[in-house]
Amino acid sequence: MDEEALFSPQGFDEAGSGPLYLQLHRRIAAAIASGRLKPGDSLPAEREMAVMTGLSRVTVRKGVEALVASGQLVQRRGSGTFVAPKVERLEQALSLLTSFTEDMARRGRQVESIWLARGLHVPSPEEVMALGLGADDRVARLERVRRSDDLPLAIERASLPATVLPEPEAVTGSLYAALEARGQRPVRAVQRITAANVGARDAALLQVTPGVAGLKIERISYLPSGKVVEFTRSLYRGDAYDFAVELKLAPGATVPAQERTEE
Repeated sequence: MDEEALFSPQGFDEAGSGPLYLQLHRRIAAAIASGRLKPGDSLPAEREMAVMTGLSRVTVRKGVEALVASGQLVQRRGSGTFVAPKVERLEQALSLLTSFTEDMARRGRQVESIWLARGLHVPSPEEVMALGLGADDRVARLERVRRSDDLPLAIERASLPATVLPEPEAVTGSLYAALEARGQRPVRAVQRITAANVGARDAALLQVTPGVAGLKIERISYLPSGKVVEFTRSLYRGDAYDFAVELKLAPGATVPAQERTEE
């Protein structure tokens, strides 16, 4: 990387180019996109960039923070600012009820879990409502980081009635495979997807910068009988996943004659 050319003061005073921090933001983003800055490359310290560009430290900090928030740069305390690793985006179909393990297997990718917790607990009010539990019921909780090709992709926090999964410690791989072996695999689910800023603890687990965008997914799954069998809250890296769904014409709706003719 030619730091002198990239952080040259030339060009920052052009009229109509927008705020100075955005000009710096665009210059660094373009260098990343073109390959001049490669994954793992370190940027000069904030003070050095200010001297090289002729911009104030406040302006430099604002431009860098915007790139960190978008996931293009990562900051490591005590080490500096680096170009973020290139992450392959994965498309996940929302029309299929599959486990993380099954989804990755279809792509020919290996998966692994870093277990954070497995055990039986007194259910929280949220778990009581979601799973339809009674006052004396217990809940099985499984919390883990899901990884593929050594890259953390998601954090899963699953809750199930203890009657469905009495020994959560026995789950070592796919949760759905374990449920299928017990004749308790869900056949239907309702999912809610929302945007979320990744907190400090989860950011450390996902190896991203705190505050970056993530995708929070809540899933409630049902057995053929209609009984709730699973309540899972997952947090996915926003830079690694695209969720896709096929839309069809509503039952009873008609296609305008002109569009039918054009088809």
